[in-house]
Amino acid sequence: MLGIRFIKVAPTDFVIQFRRGQRVREGAGLAFLYFAPTTSLVLIPIGSVEVPFIFEEVTADFQSVTVQGQITYRVADPQRLAASMNFVLTPDGRDYASEDAKKLPQRLVNQVQVLTRVSLQGLALRQALGRSDGLVAALQEGLQGSEVIGALGVEVLGISILAIRPTPETARALEAEAREQVLRQADEAIYTRRNAAVEQERGIKENELNTEIAVENKKRQIMEAKLEAEKSEQSKRRELREAEMATQIALEEQRQGLIALSTLNARAEADTRAYAVSTVMQALADSDPRILEVLTLARMEPSQLVAMAFKDLAGGAERIGQLNITPDLLRELMAATPAE
Repeated sequence: MLGIRFIKVAPTDFVIQFRRGQRVREGAGLAFLYFAPTTSLVLIPIGSVEVPFIFEEVTADFQSVTVQGQITYRVADPQRLAASMNFVLTPDGRDYASEDAKKLPQRLVNQVQVLTRVSLQGLALRQALGRSDGLVAALQEGLQGSEVIGALGVEVLGISILAIRPTPETARALEAEAREQVLRQADEAIYTRRNAAVEQERGIKENELNTEIAVENKKRQIMEAKLEAEKSEQSKRRELREAEMATQIALEEQRQGLIALSTLNARAEADTRAYAVSTVMQALADSDPRILEVLTLARMEPSQLVAMAFKDLAGGAERIGQLNITPDLLRELMAATPAE
């Protein structure tokens, strides 16, 4: 009514009132009445604003990538921004009189794109895809030192890179290569596992073989010990037999000596007897046979004398005409014969 209006701004908005080209009041969260025909209001949001961005760039190896991220900023110096861009409201105070308020985020995004292009031009595709943290650090440093950002009075609170994607064709090629590498690593893992299994099996077989060798060595040692014991026992038996044989030989030699000595004694005794008989016979040879006969008959029994008589008779039987032997004589002779 009559051009007088009322405005109330939020605490996150900074308002500057100009009247006839002069700055009347300014501040955040103000509320006041103003005369619209002679007043210009500048409203600058000073709260933090998040601006997403997405654009395509080329890496050092001429590969296109899409960079997606977000930048967070706030207006730190509203007076400087008001001097650089037009944030004047319409007379009714409901909207901005120009498009500069919408251009501020795009200017920041343009600065981010310029810094991103500079960073990606020094990186290959693989490096760019894996260097999002390094890219963020480079962007933060570049924005903090940017003269354009400083002239606008804007403070960058943070920047994040959500994704760096290659083109679909390049992505499929990289996926194929990565897939082949993963498959190769899987094959290597399978080979390593099989090789480990073979090594373990070989180790088990070596242990079993070593165990068998140890058992065979132990058996051989036991057999050698038994053979040594048997050899020792055989040696002892042989020595015992040799000792027995030596004893038997000594006994045989002693027996042979005794036999030889007995033979010599018997021979000497026989020689003595023969000498005695020879001496007697020599003495008898020089004697009268009749005397010897008388001496022999003198020692005989009557029956022996009768037998000698019959013998003499038998010797001259051709000259005997008749011989009568009475039963009494035979009876006496048989009675005189000693019983066997």
